[in-house]
Amino acid sequence: MSNARKLQTEIDRVMKKVDEGVSLFDEIWEKVYSAEQQNQKEKHEVDLKKEIKKLQRLRDQIKTWIGSSDVKDKDALIDARKLIETKMEQFKICEKETKTKTYSKEGLLRQDKLDPTEQAKKDCTAWIADYIEQLNQIVDEKDVEIERLSSGKGKKTNKHIIEDYTDIVNSHKFHISKLEGIMRLVNNDRLAVDTVEEIKEDLEYYLEAHEEEEYMQSYDEEIFYEPLGLENLAVVNVDRVTQAQSSTKSRGSSKDDDTSATSSISRKK
Repeated sequence: MSNARKLQTEIDRVMKKVDEGVSLFDEIWEKVYSAEQQNQKEKHEVDLKKEIKKLQRLRDQIKTWIGSSDVKDKDALIDARKLIETKMEQFKICEKETKTKTYSKEGLLRQDKLDPTEQAKKDCTAWIADYIEQLNQIVDEKDVEIERLSSGKGKKTNKHIIEDYTDIVNSHKFHISKLEGIMRLVNNDRLAVDTVEEIKEDLEYYLEAHEEEEYMQSYDEEIFYEPLGLENLAVVNVDRVTQAQSSTKSRGSSKDDDTSATSSISRKK
């Protein structure tokens, strides 16, 4: 069997999986919104999440073929990718509704008790946590794909794809590490909320465009967090330094550092 024939066979197999996956997703979607009991609804939502993850993995493979010169007719692949992305948007709506219903009463009660400064910190760390969750999800998906592509003789055949996915995983882990540390700095009043807001749009763009060659050519992680002025806080590795500062503060031996950091935040404000 020629390479072109093998490739077409693999494409046909994946396209069939897409059709089956979309059909199953729609069935589960109907069950979610027709469930009368909350425990049934939650069970179906878990199943829906599993199914969308499977579709996302298929989408990653389809995107690879769309970008390959070995595939001539890409119309069906593009349609399949768009269909999966439509289901991804549907899932986001379902997930958002679930979170809103679960936490709305609790959130409203807390909001009444929080002063504006604390509320701003809460909102800031909430969107940071959301980005961390999205990045972790992509890392998990890419790890699965790397493992699949590396099986058997695939490690040599898929060398470039594996390298690309590995770069994405490493880049995402870099941002996860930074964001986790930044959350602690905000919670410890070491970093102003208004300052952190300056990188929100950049993070959103990074999530959307991290697999686009044009974006990555101009992307530089070394300057990504410059607007936060972390150097003014003497922060090199956000995670380690924040943990070390917290530990030192608990022993009462970092008054000078705290004074310096407070001054830096004041200047930022």
